[in-house]
Amino acid sequence: LKKLDLSGRDTIAIYGQGPVGLSATLLGKAMGARIIAVDLSPERLALAQGLGADVVLQADAGDPVTAIRALTGGEGADATLDCTGNATARAQTIRSARVFGRACFVGEGGTVTLEPSPDIIHRHLTLYGSWTFPSVGLDECARWIVDRRVPLERLITHRFHLDEAPDAFSTFEGGATGKCVFVMEE
Repeated sequence: LKKLDLSGRDTIAIYGQGPVGLSATLLGKAMGARIIAVDLSPERLALAQGLGADVVLQADAGDPVTAIRALTGGEGADATLDCTGNATARAQTIRSARVFGRACFVGEGGTVTLEPSPDIIHRHLTLYGSWTFPSVGLDECARWIVDRRVPLERLITHRFHLDEAPDAFSTFEGGATGKCVFVMEE
């Protein structure tokens, strides 16, 4: 979100509402942005709405690019973020950004097929990749979250003990959760 220079003047479309996308939804809202959350899972879209998404779009219920353009007066989102690694979502991330927009890929794996001229060059699109934080960035992010009292605990939807690991992995693989964590006994 920092690479995207996100602020209260922006509308951001966040593709994928797993733990990373839900974090982006929560933090993007705390930064003042208008959030459009896109996912296949109705459960994850409900979580996104509870974390502040202004609009939720079920990706398989219609073309998200068309819907995002309709929601932004035909322009497209100021910023877009792919948290999926899915080829279709990645292409939609690029195509739903406005002219002079900003897009970022954080979802791991997968591929994407784009047409450089219409998708990037003629639209003056800035494309970022982001994978991990340096320790200084983590410190800055943690301090920002504490100072603004961002309720990160709301991202955690399931807690498990280590002896429940098979259930934990099965639950998370179902694609309907927020962050699943293991709770260690002291």
